[in-house]
Amino acid sequence: MAGDDEILELLNEHLTAELTGINQYFLNAKMLQNWGLPGLAKLFRDRSYEEMRDAEELMDRILYLDGHPNLQRLDTLRIGESAVEMIELGLEFEREAIERLQRGIDLAGRKSDHGTRTLLEGMLREEEEHADYYESQLSAIELVGEQAYLARYTLPEST
Repeated sequence: MAGDDEILELLNEHLTAELTGINQYFLNAKMLQNWGLPGLAKLFRDRSYEEMRDAEELMDRILYLDGHPNLQRLDTLRIGESAVEMIELGLEFEREAIERLQRGIDLAGRKSDHGTRTLLEGMLREEEEHADYYESQLSAIELVGEQAYLARYTLPEST
């Protein structure tokens, strides 16, 4: 099914962000693991895997619309120098994703591409949950302090 060029570019823009997120969150996870925070590392690793699933869905949609998924384009990775900075950068990344997805949903609606709109709406809900999680973690850090917050993540599988 031949897709609209503007929709295909939009989907590739989202794909670029998801591919960037995979790498950003995975590197954060490895750094956190190295710093002795395996519980927090797991959260970032899981987020990387979620971004991978989103990238797969975007590639499937692009191919369905007879487009070409661009896997060579990546945005700049934003890697924190501390666990708190990683959470802050994660929130920034998710807020940008929300804005981008809202633009995409609007475009898909205007172009009557209901399949793309539905896909992006599902991703939007997920990104809003991620942003909410990061906001709550930053609030917890402010409430109990960084050291007390991080202490709960020194054990594997801590959440």
